[in-house]
Amino acid sequence: MKIDTLVLGPVQTNCYLVYLEGSGEAVAIDPAEEGEKIKAALDGKTLRAILLTHGHFDHTGALKDFPGVPIYIHPADDIMLEDAAFSAGGMIGDTAPRPKATDYVQEGTKLHLAGLDISVMHLPGHTQGSVAYLIGDALFSGDTLFARGFGRTDLPGGSMADEMRSIKRLLRLEKNWIVLPGHGEPTTLNAEREFFL
Repeated sequence: MKIDTLVLGPVQTNCYLVYLEGSGEAVAIDPAEEGEKIKAALDGKTLRAILLTHGHFDHTGALKDFPGVPIYIHPADDIMLEDAAFSAGGMIGDTAPRPKATDYVQEGTKLHLAGLDISVMHLPGHTQGSVAYLIGDALFSGDTLFARGFGRTDLPGGSMADEMRSIKRLLRLEKNWIVLPGHGEPTTLNAEREFFL
């Protein structure tokens, strides 16, 4: 499995392209902005699906650049694609509605896309619909877990109590997954156990 990381948009969001080596297909996680950069990084691969870890504006800005590509989100964050009052886009004047989701993921959803087996964990806290995607030995955590930190919980749908429960859940996972967050550098669950516990 190969993972390309693009840092995009006004708040430096990590967008991930995930694919099997030699494959002509990929999935994108959180296409933040700058769709042309994402297309260039795809290097001719077909984008099979877009996986959103949550619905905030800084993770969805390039959705419009990929018409016809299936968009996956947790239903609790669906409203954020329609209304900037929920997506926090109004904070920087980004009030443009996003394309609608085509598919929904929830706790335990299993996907097989672009040859990849993908498992979904529902991790409310940063938003009520925050999820992580587990692909191979990588956990794409969105803004639920950063290296030595986590995303804010004072925006619409956020809950510090839920966030703490979600982080504890991740830290109880048995394996030392690589954590690829929505912002900042990658980390591991072991490193975050040392920090949080």
